[in-house]
Amino acid sequence: MTHRFADLMFTTQVKLTQTRYGSRQQNNRLQSNFGPNDQLTSRETDFISQRDSFYLATVTETGWPYVQHRGGPKGFLKPVGGNRLAFADFKGNTQLISAGNSATNKRCSLILVDYPNRRRLKLLGHLTMQDVRETTSPELEQEDYKGKVERLATIEVAAFDWNCPQHITPRYSADEVHLLQDLLQEQDQRRASAEPEPKQSAPQADQQ
Repeated sequence: MTHRFADLMFTTQVKLTQTRYGSRQQNNRLQSNFGPNDQLTSRETDFISQRDSFYLATVTETGWPYVQHRGGPKGFLKPVGGNRLAFADFKGNTQLISAGNSATNKRCSLILVDYPNRRRLKLLGHLTMQDVRETTSPELEQEDYKGKVERLATIEVAAFDWNCPQHITPRYSADEVHLLQDLLQEQDQRRASAEPEPKQSAPQADQQ
């Protein structure tokens, strides 16, 4: 049982480069002993469902890589069964580079980051964009977003890898900051109510 992500990413030239810089043995252990990392589990789908953004990489017809940041309400990238993920692509995306790339090369890569907890998940898969006139999926529409869905994107995940937390700078959304502020305020209130009231000293008699 090998590590599917490593099988796909550790090409001959990558292995030569790892050997040159002294990391081949370490990566060979990863590829041989850990895995298979080819079927999403509840750990991955729960993590994906909590994200409000991700980075999507595709490849042009001329071989150029293209990375796009996708954002939305928490959970807009949805696990929809098995190894399939889906999200709605709204009207207003006029460059359509990722959509155009997927028409000739469906290979894609995603990075999802939990900044407060410094966790990172990398995915490899195949991206398909479908016009809403050809398919419908009401569960992907977002009630609190007024944009019009033009395309539905589906990703068949081929492999994944959990990345190390090194160099992930903790960052917090406005909602997360407000939640932390509320928690700190509650802690201050509990601490204040638990502290005993200071004892009052008995009045001293006047000395004549």
